[in-house]
Amino acid sequence: MRTLLSATALSLAATALWADPLPSWNTGETKSAIISFVDAVTDPASEDYVTPEDRIAVIDNDGTLWSEQPVYFQLFYSIDMVKKMDPSALTSDALNAAAAEDMEALLATGEEGLMEVVAAAHTDMSVAEFKTKVAEWLEEARHPTTGKRYTDMVFQPMLELLTYLRDEGFATYIVSGGGIDFVRVFSQDVYGVDASQVVGSSLVSEYVVNDGVPMLMKKPDLFFIDDKVGKPVGINHHIGKRPIFAAGNSDGDFEMLEWTTSGDAPGFGLYVHHTDAEREWAYDREGHIGVLNRGLDEGAERGWHFADMAKDWAVVFPASE
Repeated sequence: MRTLLSATALSLAATALWADPLPSWNTGETKSAIISFVDAVTDPASEDYVTPEDRIAVIDNDGTLWSEQPVYFQLFYSIDMVKKMDPSALTSDALNAAAAEDMEALLATGEEGLMEVVAAAHTDMSVAEFKTKVAEWLEEARHPTTGKRYTDMVFQPMLELLTYLRDEGFATYIVSGGGIDFVRVFSQDVYGVDASQVVGSSLVSEYVVNDGVPMLMKKPDLFFIDDKVGKPVGINHHIGKRPIFAAGNSDGDFEMLEWTTSGDAPGFGLYVHHTDAEREWAYDREGHIGVLNRGLDEGAERGWHFADMAKDWAVVFPASE
């Protein structure tokens, strides 16, 4: 009996030891590279060993952790909020296009028009009120193409990657071009990332006391854009350390990968490459969302890796789909 129990214990231990940390990733170069890197930086006997306090991973949100087509999901939220505004407040082409859900006309207003719509949906309320509105919207809203909740359009392989990194002593941060308060609403429940570990773009907040109640009010002025060259700046401001692992999907993430992989410690750069038109969307060099040119041109020579969605991912969305 003792021998049988010992054999069973050894079998269970071996199973745990060899359990696949990334089961939704197909066997291939990218998966192997991720595991090899994590093994190297977590093995005290390795020359590439990195102490736990310096194992920082930064991962983009839109297009990297969840889908971003046909427009960023935060813009869908903004449009839905503008649709609820009094018609007398629709004083521009951008606001009228958003209220009419005329996406072509809205995109034609350019960055200035989009920012006007976002500001209209995000300001003249407290941060707490804004977060409540976002939480309610995420529960009720559905994607116009898939019919799914937006939080159901997260990428199962990336959820596994976040868990794997944390299991190996990494601190995982979301570094998003999207709004910091928007992402903080769902980061813990969806990604297991605490709100304090979200870095993002932001509008100005103002501290006020109304009827004896202190609150932070969201204002329409831009405070910080966490995109492109802003991402390393945001990382330094919020985290204070250079990461050793970075993942993105567009040229907006290029500088984040560059910063991560140019330090003295080992560094890993990963691009999620949208190549699967059947299960998600296929896009890279053209379009207005998630454009990837410089990353494709320079990534390989910089030693960065690409998660080819069609080839490397056995599934895209969680099994509840």
